[in-house]
Amino acid sequence: MNVADENAEVVRRSYRALNEADFEALTRCFDEKASWQTPGRSPIAGQCRGRDLVFVQFARYDTETCGTFTVALQDVLAGDDGRVVALHLSSAERNGRRLEVTCCVALQIKNGRIVSGREHVFELYEWDAFWS
Repeated sequence: MNVADENAEVVRRSYRALNEADFEALTRCFDEKASWQTPGRSPIAGQCRGRDLVFVQFARYDTETCGTFTVALQDVLAGDDGRVVALHLSSAERNGRRLEVTCCVALQIKNGRIVSGREHVFELYEWDAFWS
């Protein structure tokens, strides 16, 4: 398996772990100093630095939607330089509203672990309205 394939598999494992709320498996996928950027202007937007704070952000997606938040991975594109793009569909229910938006995450992988992730939401206004 080449580096691109290995990095793509790290991302696939992280998506499975996130959907299963398996933070032990997720910990194996993320570097301790990882960062994460969530777009928009809603209360959930912003940057997290450090794996623990990234996981707090992920837990917010779950708790603020009463466990309905899911990410359905659609495609993973990886290069040998450690950059990976994951395309997914985010779905959730919250306060009587339904969210279903396409997202991509630009990730950087180093030594088999995610060191950064930056979410890009195609329907950003819908995303912000849902979380506000």
